[in-house]
Amino acid sequence: MTYAPFEIIGADRPSRWLVTCDHASNFVPSFVNGGSLGLAQGDMERHIGYDVGAAGVARVLAEQLDAPIILSNFSRLVIDPNRGEDDPTLLMRLYDGTVIPGNRDADAAEHQRRLDACYRPYHDALARLAARRDDTVILSIHSFTPQLAGRPPRPWHIGVLHAADMRLARPLLRRLRDEPDLCIGENEPYGGHLPGDAIDKHAIAHRRLNALIEFRNDLIAEAAHQHLWATRVAPILQAALLDADQPVPA
Repeated sequence: MTYAPFEIIGADRPSRWLVTCDHASNFVPSFVNGGSLGLAQGDMERHIGYDVGAAGVARVLAEQLDAPIILSNFSRLVIDPNRGEDDPTLLMRLYDGTVIPGNRDADAAEHQRRLDACYRPYHDALARLAARRDDTVILSIHSFTPQLAGRPPRPWHIGVLHAADMRLARPLLRRLRDEPDLCIGENEPYGGHLPGDAIDKHAIAHRRLNALIEFRNDLIAEAAHQHLWATRVAPILQAALLDADQPVPA
């Protein structure tokens, strides 16, 4: 079977929303060091290999929003689709204290091969989906680890990341903060703008409404919890989009 670096579900769904999951998989294609980056399976199943639980949440959200979804089918350690092509962390050699043996000696030719086989086909497909209508809204789903080595625990249940365009992020943050039992981070645990990343490339550059949501991965590690969180957040997203569509008072 021919390797496909992405999966698309519901391409004909009618919603304005387009759900993306850049770090959906920890899969290493066979053309990359025989399908191994030299890490133990336990390491590949950590947050360094992919966004734990994010794919399950994204799939349920896409169903509930009646939206198409695109998911990567390669580990972020193979090549990171949420980085610009000139980003020095595109091929990580060290991540959260773990050396990535399969990337340590990757040369320019290997870098190019992964771009052509994984990164660019994913982004080309995402671009085609985003262009299917003029009012596409991009929803990018990620997850974060509760604690990085040597740093304080992260208290947030959900983080909303944004750059300067806050048309959707602002009402989304407001509505999430109305939930009394949630701790919501704004541009936490990461900053919201990374030049050349997926949101920059497919949303900001085209003036598309967008939201990037980070779920703490211990909350969504199991399928049942992925469904619960997606079901809870979907109507909040719809309400925030209605807010964003309202004209700004003069």
